[in-house]
Amino acid sequence: MSEMINNRQYRQRILKELIKELHDGKSVEEVKPRFEKLVEGVSPSEIAEMEQALIMEGMPVEEIQRLCDVHAAVFKGSIEEIHRPQKPEDIPGHPVHTFKLENRELEKLVEERIKIHIENLEGADTSENIKQLADDFALLWEVDKHYSRKENLLFPCLEKYGITAPPKVMWGVDDEIRDAIKEVRQILASYAGNKDELIEKANEAINGVIEMAFKEENILFPMALGTLTENEWLKIAEESDEIGYCLVKQVSKRRPARVNVEEKAKAESGGEGVVDEGYIKFDSGVLSQKELECMLNTLPLDITFVDRDDTVKYFTQGKDRIFARPKTVIGRKVQNCHPPASVHIVEKIVESFKSGKREHEDFWIKMGDKFVFIRYYAVRSETGEYLGTVEITQDIKPIQEITGEKRLLSQE
Repeated sequence: MSEMINNRQYRQRILKELIKELHDGKSVEEVKPRFEKLVEGVSPSEIAEMEQALIMEGMPVEEIQRLCDVHAAVFKGSIEEIHRPQKPEDIPGHPVHTFKLENRELEKLVEERIKIHIENLEGADTSENIKQLADDFALLWEVDKHYSRKENLLFPCLEKYGITAPPKVMWGVDDEIRDAIKEVRQILASYAGNKDELIEKANEAINGVIEMAFKEENILFPMALGTLTENEWLKIAEESDEIGYCLVKQVSKRRPARVNVEEKAKAESGGEGVVDEGYIKFDSGVLSQKELECMLNTLPLDITFVDRDDTVKYFTQGKDRIFARPKTVIGRKVQNCHPPASVHIVEKIVESFKSGKREHEDFWIKMGDKFVFIRYYAVRSETGEYLGTVEITQDIKPIQEITGEKRLLSQE
């Protein structure tokens, strides 16, 4: 196991300890210095894993839910920003784009109307001020549609990948926010002069809505974007109309900017190479899909294959990954998976392979304690036809450090 993996496991353990300390009564200020010293940045997936581990160890979902606001405040300044060229969440019609659009409208409602009307109420609880706030909270109740789409369309997709703890925790907080809004609306509907209680409850409700928007955009959505496939996002978008939208009247529709690589492969091969019961026939043998997948993932390499049309069709998922790749890259054009500053290099390599000018290209870079060797090869048929490009990435520092000879079996 690499040092990177060990460090990550250690950090995960300490993070769980910190959350447990908060659970046992320590204040955020007591825990925060240790947290800031330990980590420079925490990814949304690590937060998800931490919550999952706590539940698996027996901590009730309700207890983690009680800590949700606290650990969100701790992580707020530390969640690393995940950069993607041509972010899918920035494309109108993508479910995350719609969720974010709704969050902006909710923030606008809170800042430009509700907070102002709460201040007016503090000055005088006139019937007009009560009515204005009642109208505001009738609009705020639209957030129920936002939460319902998240809970009934997004959460089931995450659960298919074993991500269960964050949805459970977030759903519980959603219900708390719903209850808070309902309570404010009930007080407004039968207002009896209890102004201080009304103002307190109204502030709790709007703070809950704003905090949930932060948790969605910094924890939930990045985690989902790195997990769900394009087809799953498309299905979420198609089924969203039935539930409805929050403070947004019209939502853009879009065509996916990806190829269904399974259908593409089937059409191109005409079924050749596929054997019954999931076995794949090669010139030199036969492997099951599971054997092939596990064998490739066992190799100490990151392998990515881009087909003749520049479509990303496959990547390995070994335990010691050097460059993280979300499943959402499958079906995308390789040019769209790189930052603008390096796209021209990618295009030049691929074009040189297609033209036959080159057969491979190598790069090597230092990344912390790693020395990363990146190799690109043109993949050709037995007749020389260009089939695509394979990228192979490996940390070669351990290989460079090998000296002498080893002829004996390692001792257990």
